Amino acid sequence: MPSEVLPAIRRPSDGHAFPSRDQESMKTTLFALALLGLQLLGSPQVTAAEEEHVALIKSVSGSVKVLRQTASLDARAGTTLQVADRLQAGPDATAAIVFLDGTLLTLGNGADVQLRDYLFEPKSSRYGFSLYLTKGSAIYSSGKIGKVAPDTVKIETPTATIGVRGTRFLVQAQ
Repeated sequence: MPSEVLPAIRRPSDGHAFPSRDQESMKTTLFALALLGLQLLGSPQVTAAEEEHVALIKSVSGSVKVLRQTASLDARAGTTLQVADRLQAGPDATAAIVFLDGTLLTLGNGADVQLRDYLFEPKSSRYGFSLYLTKGSAIYSSGKIGKVAPDTVKIETPTATIGVRGTRFLVQAQ
C-alpha cells in the first residue's frame, strides 16, 4: 500500500485506507442513477399487464417450456408465470410452482397445462383459479384461494372438470 494518502481518503488507526462517507454516498447515488438511466433508455417499455405475475417456478427437473403469447421460454427456478401461460413438461421432466396465494402445483412428466385464470384480491374478496390440463399429471395443493373460496377453483381436463373441495389431490389426463 503506498504511503501517500489522497485528501479524500482517511487512514484509520489500523492502517487501511477507505473512502470517506461523502464519497461512498456519492458513488451509491451515481450508481443508482446510472442503473435507472440504463433501464429507462436501454429496455423496451413494459406494460402493467406484462409485469403482473401470478406464480413462481420454484424448481425444474428436465426440460419444461413456458409458452407465453408467441414466445417459448425455458422454465428455470425463479421464472415467473402469468395468466394465459402454458407449461409443457418433457417426458422426464417435473416442475414445482408456487402461486401468490400459496397454492402449490407440481407438474409430472409429459404434463401440458394452461393457466386460464387467476385472481387473488383478498381486500375486495375476489378470487379465481382455473387450470386446463391437456395431458400428463399434476399434484394440486390448496393455498388461500382453495381454503377461502373453494367454489372459485376449477381444474379442467379434456374429459372432466374438478371442483376443489379438498386441499390436495392428483389429477391425470391422457
